[in-house]
Amino acid sequence: MKHNPVDLVRWISVNAIKANDYNPNNVALKELELLHKSISHDGYTQPIVTIYDEETKKYIIVDGFHRYYVQRVHDDILKKNKGFLPVTVINSDINDRMASTIRHNRARGKHSINGMSTIVFNMLDNGWTDTQICEELGMEAEELIRLKHITGFSKLFENEKYRRAWESKKQLKIKKDWEEKNGIKPEI
Repeated sequence: MKHNPVDLVRWISVNAIKANDYNPNNVALKELELLHKSISHDGYTQPIVTIYDEETKKYIIVDGFHRYYVQRVHDDILKKNKGFLPVTVINSDINDRMASTIRHNRARGKHSINGMSTIVFNMLDNGWTDTQICEELGMEAEELIRLKHITGFSKLFENEKYRRAWESKKQLKIKKDWEEKNGIKPEI
């Protein structure tokens, strides 16, 4: 499988890597924060795609600028990785590199609303709180409420007494167990 660049991932100093000058992809601050959280929690799960430029003796990014950027601006990631980034190297001319950048950007796609609402429903049913979901998935509370509505999550509680927050049976059990363990009487 040596014809696949991922067959050889190299750890290269962040100082030996530089951005290309043509990538049209922009990422909002909220998504950059989520990328930081992802790298912080999971590490680098995808290498940065580069070409090696003999003239500058640098690795030029084809795909992965924002993963590179996160390490450049976040000392915790820089220190955790000792200043190195995982890199694969391709050999292609400038037009092929530009096309590759666009293919990588566009191939990531978008999350479907139904798919996201199902994931949220499952996370809630598995005991995560609204706060955990919002923090870990980079969502605002309003987005979470819309996704809950789409899944019909509210129908699960149509015979329940109104509470400020919807909680699944598993969330309620976790809360009850915690309250019992800590000697807290349940609210009436």
